[in-house]
Amino acid sequence: MKTLFLGNEAVARGLYEAGCGFVSSYPGTPSTEITECAAKYSEIYAEWAPNEKVALEAALGACLGGKRAFCGMKHVGLNVAADPLFIGAYTGVGAGLVIGVADDPGMHSSQNEQDSRHYAESAKLPMLEPSDSAECKEFTKLAFELSEAFDTPVLLRLTTRVSHARSLVECADRQEPAAFTYEKDPQKHVMMPAYAKPRHLAAEDRLRRLSAYAETSDLNRIEFHQDALGIVCAGNTYNYAKEVFGDRASYLKLGMVHPFPEQLARQFAGKVKRLIVIEELDPFLENKFRALGIACEGKNLLSLCGEYSQDLLKERLENGSNPHHVYPDPIPPRPPVLCPGCPHRGLYYVLKKLNLRVFGDIGCYTLGAVAPLNAIDTCFCMGASVSAMHGFEKASPEAAKNSVGVIGDSTFMHSGITGLVNLCYNQANATLIILDNSITAMTGHQQNPCTGYTLKGEAVHGILPEKICEGAGVDPKHIRITDPNEPEKLEAILREELAFNGVSVIITRRPCVLLKQVKKDKLCTIESDSCKNCRACMKLGCPAIYLGGGKRPQIDGTLCTGCTLCTKLCKFGAIRTQAR
Repeated sequence: MKTLFLGNEAVARGLYEAGCGFVSSYPGTPSTEITECAAKYSEIYAEWAPNEKVALEAALGACLGGKRAFCGMKHVGLNVAADPLFIGAYTGVGAGLVIGVADDPGMHSSQNEQDSRHYAESAKLPMLEPSDSAECKEFTKLAFELSEAFDTPVLLRLTTRVSHARSLVECADRQEPAAFTYEKDPQKHVMMPAYAKPRHLAAEDRLRRLSAYAETSDLNRIEFHQDALGIVCAGNTYNYAKEVFGDRASYLKLGMVHPFPEQLARQFAGKVKRLIVIEELDPFLENKFRALGIACEGKNLLSLCGEYSQDLLKERLENGSNPHHVYPDPIPPRPPVLCPGCPHRGLYYVLKKLNLRVFGDIGCYTLGAVAPLNAIDTCFCMGASVSAMHGFEKASPEAAKNSVGVIGDSTFMHSGITGLVNLCYNQANATLIILDNSITAMTGHQQNPCTGYTLKGEAVHGILPEKICEGAGVDPKHIRITDPNEPEKLEAILREELAFNGVSVIITRRPCVLLKQVKKDKLCTIESDSCKNCRACMKLGCPAIYLGGGKRPQIDGTLCTGCTLCTKLCKFGAIRTQAR
């Protein structure tokens, strides 16, 4: 039976059909749906881990325990998981282990455009790269076979377009793999120097055997049509190139991007007069050809940055527009904003009012950086708000007196706890604000250790951030919990904690407005007779509030969630609430 699947759904289907029994991941767009979909299969144990490092370590343990295991993440998550990734390359696996990583060319939902193929090369691991949903499923199944045949973790690389595009997939039954029984073998699994040295030799030998496999595998194939133009591609660039050039070009389509099939590359290059390597982000494959002394084109024609498309290839490689994709009207820009009723809006309003320096973090609350709130000064990576604030305070104590860090509840569990320990241990003078909205909101409402539920929906003991803070060494008198939609109270607490010489934590606790259990039974309206047109309400940046006729604020009832924050800012009582 053929089914229309997202690429991520197809990977999950591949996990099911391959007999995978354990999945541990941390949500991150564009990879999130792999684990969400895998959790729907009762045969697969699936969980959200606090971060990617923990997830991969758990997957390594599960494969030693006899279950085929998978760990999924986005590209920056692979940075977090790099330690067990490189060590796992030495130890090898038990049952098969596949690591899914989704890159984000164009930075649709990411803070950088790193190319995960470099991890495969550096860690000496095989990497497969599917180009559509059908290959997502089949490559996932093959990855487990390769993992067990070569005793190695296998990287499966997707990109945003492959993860989130739909195409037909032929479904099959689940096949339970041969049983694996763990046997004690410290020379293979205990990576201290005396044992790690021979494991490095084993990894190099494995890479040589994988290189030989890459030369003959069906994963890598030549599609020869004519000799005028040869195109080297992998993943979604194969689809773009085929749509633009069709049978007017020949193709070297790589499904295994590492190790690189050198002999197949020489063979293909010898058949064509002009060779172009089409790949998003870095010239990873292009450099392989150049290292072999093969003349080729690539980044001299195409950008190192951003996402490619059929239109781009047509424009850059054929000096024309693509007749297959004609958009009669340009799509209007739609900048991201905090949702109407977002619990973070009140906090950022107060932070801006007090003119504080704000060290930001990764989450939907990062949108506090944009107009009209303009409240965030920095945003580096998960957990960096805590550590960067600490470093700034040690370097510039006076300037830091008007500084705070902000971090979400899920991000705090991911990478913020150790930063808080550092604040307490090294006697910082810092105020950290934990934005507890009861969910991992940015990636689509996933559970986390604070919410009280697992990925499978099982009720568990939810971890309270305030208990973590107290355990880390924060004085309980300076752990304050408040509602961010009470701006006057929040402002008073902020002033008190900023005046305190030591580590303090403010937890702004209000659930994400998009949670189903949050009531939206109120509606805010502006009484035109009372409104003085001071436009204080416009400073909130709420999408429901806009300038209407006569350039006066109005509230769109279809967007308003009735959070009532705006009513607390209107000094003239012009904004009122009513039942829906």
